[in-house]
Parts: sequence; structure tokens; C-alpha cells
Amino acid sequence: MSERDTGAAHRQVEYAGAVYGSLLAASVVAGSTAEGGPPSASELVVLLICTGVVFWITHVYAQLVSRGHPARFAWASARGVARQEWPLAQASFFPAIAAALTSAAGASDTVAAWAALCAAVASQVAWAVTAAVKTRSTTGVVIVSAITNLVLGLAIVALKTLVSAH
Repeated sequence: MSERDTGAAHRQVEYAGAVYGSLLAASVVAGSTAEGGPPSASELVVLLICTGVVFWITHVYAQLVSRGHPARFAWASARGVARQEWPLAQASFFPAIAAALTSAAGASDTVAAWAALCAAVASQVAWAVTAAVKTRSTTGVVIVSAITNLVLGLAIVALKTLVSAH
């Protein structure tokens, strides 16, 4: 594999983590509002960021373990994997900021939760489209990426709506 191929693979992994992290954030919002209404906006912010960071740590650990057990632990390798996987955690920031700003503007916790959910879905679509564009995919692939991720995000919205209604 050439250096150019390695760079492209590295970028794809970063975008994949961001797409996955955005869907994770949407799932956190949907799951946190399932019983008894939404948590407070501040609780939702903490829940989003902590979940994103825990999943990031888990992914870093899984990557390091999957590479085998070297005779000596290499911190440089761990830092590299942590940087590579960081977009997974970062994906929780935008929905958390949306919840915090919505609440700060005086909106209810329900509105803050919806703002976070919309931000997560929008981020997921944006990351997927960015990944497709950065990898020089055809226009068709970019469109399919956008539609696929929108449908996945809207599936979470639909599940949240169904669960909240019961």
C-alpha cells in the first residue's frame, strides 16, 4: 500500500468515526427521553459528551488490542490511534452545544433534546457527505451517502417519537 493509500484510509477512518459518533449521539438523545420525558439540558450535555468519550476510549482500546500484544507498550502508537479515533468523541460536541444553547435561550428541556437530535442527524449527514467528497467519490455516491445517512438518522427520530408517545 502506498503512502497516498494510507493517507486516504486514515481520512476514511476519521470520517467513519464521526458518522458513527453522530448516530451514537442521536441514539443517546432518543434513549434518554424514552421514559418520563427528557433529562434536563445540562444532564443531556453531560450524557452526550461522556458517552462520546467512553466510546472513543473503547475504540482506542479495541484498536490497540486488535493489533496484538507487543513486548513493550508503545505510547506513540496509542496516541496515534487516539487521534485517529477522536472524531468519534467530537461528534457528540455539536449536539451537546445545540442542547446547551437552546436551553440558555430559555427553551424547554424537550426543545433542547429535539435540537440536540436534529444537530446529531445533520452532523451525521454532513460527515458522510464530507467523507464522500474528500475521497473523490462520484456525485451519485455523494447523494447516496447523504440519503442513506439521512434515512438512518430519521429512523432514530422515528423511534424516539414512537417511544416518547407511549
